[in-house]
Amino acid sequence: MAVVPDGVITKIISVLESEAALLGGVGDELQDIKRELERMRSFLEDCDVRGPLSEREKSWVAEVRDLAYDVEDIIDEFMFSVNRRRGKKKMVHCIVVAFLNDLWTRHDVATRLRKIKSGVRNAAERSRRYGTEPVEGNISTPTDHNRVLHGELALFQKDDDIIGFKDEHQMLITWLTTGEPQRTTISVVGMGGSGKTTLIAKAYKSEIVKRHFECTAWITVSQTYSIQDLFRSLIRQFYEAAKQVVPLDFITMNSRQLVAMLVNYLEGKRYVVVLDDVWDTELWDAMKVALPNSQHGCRVIITTRMEDIAAKFAEVGSNIRHIKAMQENEAWTLFCMKAFPWNARRCPQELEDLAKDVVEKCQGLPLAVVSLGGLFSTKHSELEWKTTYNSLNWELSNNSMLQPIKSILLLSYNDLPYRLKHCFLYCCLFPEDYEIERESLARLWMAEGFIENVRGLTPREIADGYLVELIRRSLLQVVQIDIYGLPGKCKMHDMLRELALSKSEEEKFCALYDEQIAARQKEGAIRRLSIQGSRAEIKLWESMTQLRSFLLFGSETIDSTVISKLVSGFKLLRVLDLQGAPIETFPDHIVTLFNLRYLNMERTQIKKLPESIGRLYNLETLNLYMSQVEALPYGIVNLKNLQYLLSCQLKEETFVNFNSVIGTRFPPKLNTLKNLQVLGYVEANSIVVKAIRSMTQLVRLHIMNVEGSHEEDLCSAIQNMRLLRRLSVQAAKEDGILCLDALKSPPPFLESLGLVGKLENIPQWFKSLQNLRHLGLFWSRLTNDPLPHLGALTNLRRLYLGTAYEEPHLEFKNGFRSLEILRIYECNNLQSITIAKGVMPGLKELVIQSCGMLKEVPSGLKYLTKLQELLLTNVSEDLIKRIDEPSGVDRPNVQHIPKIIDQRKTSSGRWSRRNLSSFVDTTGFLLNSLPFF
Repeated sequence: MAVVPDGVITKIISVLESEAALLGGVGDELQDIKRELERMRSFLEDCDVRGPLSEREKSWVAEVRDLAYDVEDIIDEFMFSVNRRRGKKKMVHCIVVAFLNDLWTRHDVATRLRKIKSGVRNAAERSRRYGTEPVEGNISTPTDHNRVLHGELALFQKDDDIIGFKDEHQMLITWLTTGEPQRTTISVVGMGGSGKTTLIAKAYKSEIVKRHFECTAWITVSQTYSIQDLFRSLIRQFYEAAKQVVPLDFITMNSRQLVAMLVNYLEGKRYVVVLDDVWDTELWDAMKVALPNSQHGCRVIITTRMEDIAAKFAEVGSNIRHIKAMQENEAWTLFCMKAFPWNARRCPQELEDLAKDVVEKCQGLPLAVVSLGGLFSTKHSELEWKTTYNSLNWELSNNSMLQPIKSILLLSYNDLPYRLKHCFLYCCLFPEDYEIERESLARLWMAEGFIENVRGLTPREIADGYLVELIRRSLLQVVQIDIYGLPGKCKMHDMLRELALSKSEEEKFCALYDEQIAARQKEGAIRRLSIQGSRAEIKLWESMTQLRSFLLFGSETIDSTVISKLVSGFKLLRVLDLQGAPIETFPDHIVTLFNLRYLNMERTQIKKLPESIGRLYNLETLNLYMSQVEALPYGIVNLKNLQYLLSCQLKEETFVNFNSVIGTRFPPKLNTLKNLQVLGYVEANSIVVKAIRSMTQLVRLHIMNVEGSHEEDLCSAIQNMRLLRRLSVQAAKEDGILCLDALKSPPPFLESLGLVGKLENIPQWFKSLQNLRHLGLFWSRLTNDPLPHLGALTNLRRLYLGTAYEEPHLEFKNGFRSLEILRIYECNNLQSITIAKGVMPGLKELVIQSCGMLKEVPSGLKYLTKLQELLLTNVSEDLIKRIDEPSGVDRPNVQHIPKIIDQRKTSSGRWSRRNLSSFVDTTGFLLNSLPFF
């Protein structure tokens, strides 16, 4: 549903408070509009809870949304005008011109606002006149009906039509018919359309289950369920299955009487109850009192899209199963069954490449495979297939054959809390299969104003919570977990992305650029635009002036001149993401974007920022990571709202050389940036090191080129940073000593630490790092064994040792109870590694790279029962021979490890990869380069 953006009302309040003197009579107009918009937002939130809107309501909502956007535009344009005049010199004639301009601006704003106020009131009056008022109580919507129908039809699906789930089906049957005598639950979790209902239905209707249970019942739970109706449905199904007459008076019973009736009926009986598509954590509290917990092997199965609901249903002996995507061959078989019934379920050769593209887009989602198979079954020519494939976004919105998948996927979107809808839609601006970094996504949401204010929490913490919520609801998929145990990277399923694009276009929320979009968008403004790999000339159109976000991915035709021309028309822009753009000079017009909050120039070839960068005083994020900027201009200290600032040069991508990454020279008075939370990669000098002593608000710091003379000031600065969670320090030279002994009390919440440079000993303060999760020691060249100190770090999850130890033997005698990842690089003197029993009990990944003297795998690998991957890169052939053949000396010690990879560089300079275990294919394995903190 289209919504009144929270940011609009918040912005009105902010302007009323901060610019009262400038507003004059305009303030009264804004106050009236704010009150009316708040009433409309409350109405929309009520509509949002009760489900899909009628066509009349949709039209009204779209009108309100456009009016709210108009208000936002006027406010931003007003602030743009104010900002531009503030930036001019206060000469007498400028003051006179500014005064006259100010009068004109206020008159123009007041006129436009009065027109909008009239429109808002007319819209409100129409809503009352035509009865678009929210209805009280639980309402069964068409979507609810479709969900119930979908669940019930699964019970009548022929087993011959069900592809896949063989192992899961057998597991489910075993769990249902064996095991603990007490009542237990199993929760099947997965995104909409993943086959949860089909899997459960196949087991539920099997003969072995029917014979095993005396009472069976299946309920598809409406999002607007009544617990009394659920109880009545259970009673009806139990009685009818037993061919008994249902008592007539149960229709008039209250909840307590219905519970008593169920308990009496089920007492002493073995039952199985399925609760399909559960959305409410409170359901189990109400339901379990009616299902006796006897010792007869009773079972309750639920399907849900939400992790917390599965956890709520968990009891002793219970299971949570995450449904997996279909295998590629299974998806292909199912697709051919649905798409080619006219050709004996075989794909014609001329359509095979296109058909495989369609199946790949489904990404193992059964409902998508079935729905698209049905759609393409009506297409017989290659041209029809190409046309349909290229217009899937339109088909999803308009083709009735895709209505089932749209309805199922829309349930998750419609159930989102009001504030999360825009956060979800924003993710479709990224390319297909793009791995979205949590850090970037959180800052983009913050820049757009999507994050609500919550006392006691920072906007970043709230944004992280939003992301976790979207993942919990199976709307985003986790790709990588970071050191904090949070999703480091996530991505959007292709079909959900198509749905989000369809919804975004409907709400004028965002669009992807293509050659036809300019013509389509002339009818109305869009707020966000993403260009993805376009080789065509990018053309401006009038409504682009309302853009708030502009994201660029992989365009080969963009240069600094083109970008400068583009952004000259984007005067209200809040987000500009040019990551990876082939540009060498800073586009001039960027510094005029007073509204800009987020500027990403990561991996560009930009060498210099203009002094006028300081004009972007609203900027919160500036990312120059792996650009070519050597020094930042003095104007950077004027960016008082800056929270995130990273800048460095990349010289070599595998980080195997000490100077692979070069830091950036920062100007004096860096400490005037009081809102800065993330700072890197700073080239240390005596002035900068002294400046950061007062930057106690930092949560992340990367500092390079550190010399012995900086020790006292640097340690004092770090000690004052009590909020610091992530720190890396690199010495000025590879053979220079990195001394941090003056640090007596390290930051208490430090979770990630990287030290790059020679260490004489492990510092004494290491014993205080009890919250440390991630530690990297690079070029440390220690001669004293560091492991006794490191093993005592009880929360350490990841340990990277790169050229860190000079002695021949490394022995893990004790400790490391939480370690999950261990990587050892370039320890050229290392001849043996010993792991004692009981050490590193939870280790999942072990990487050994370029340790040429090591002739055998670590002793004690057999004790690491949770080890999932052993990656051996550029190690000796002697070591590989000991585990390669079935008769290899060390083969028995590694046969429990699912992934064993031998990776090495050939004489031609290419990498070869061999799978030394029988468990996996090595496709996609890459060299594990040194991590850069």
